[in-house]
Amino acid sequence: MTSLASNSLLIMETYIAFLRGINVSGQKKIKMADLRLSLEKMGLGNIRTYIQSGNLVFQSNSQNKAVLEEQITQQIAKDFGFEVPVIITSPNAIQQILEHNPFKAQDLARCYFVFLKNNPDPEHIDQFYQLKYENEQFHITDSCVYLYCNAGYGKAKLNNNLIEQKLKVMATTRNLRTLQKMLELAD
Repeated sequence: MTSLASNSLLIMETYIAFLRGINVSGQKKIKMADLRLSLEKMGLGNIRTYIQSGNLVFQSNSQNKAVLEEQITQQIAKDFGFEVPVIITSPNAIQQILEHNPFKAQDLARCYFVFLKNNPDPEHIDQFYQLKYENEQFHITDSCVYLYCNAGYGKAKLNNNLIEQKLKVMATTRNLRTLQKMLELAD
């Protein structure tokens, strides 16, 4: 009886996960319904997805995001046959990122948010700040690179691959609309 009581006291945390590089150009295809079933098998609850590019809201009693990231990566590899990098954050962290957007006074449709799996090395950040690209601005924090792409992200030189290469951390990019929708799903 004690185990039931202690299980009922487990606090379910709400998390937001971004999967990097699924359903892009026909690569690493995963149907969201199949993904939800796969992740339910590992004990995640109340899983909701947004569009096909790997945006998830879920609940777990785990307090360790790094462990959850690894477990989701392993579950996807087991069920779908390929590895997918996963970045997990919280609704509160996304809200903070949006509130501290240095470009919020500009056209928000041209703002992008590059989520970093790990804190970049200060030396790499210093080198990155030496980069200059016409029509593009950026600001780096420990968990996010804010991008402002005046000509749109599709034409940006400062893209996810370049950011990963220069900062030497895994990253994934989302637009403002996606982040707002994830917060709505998490509420």
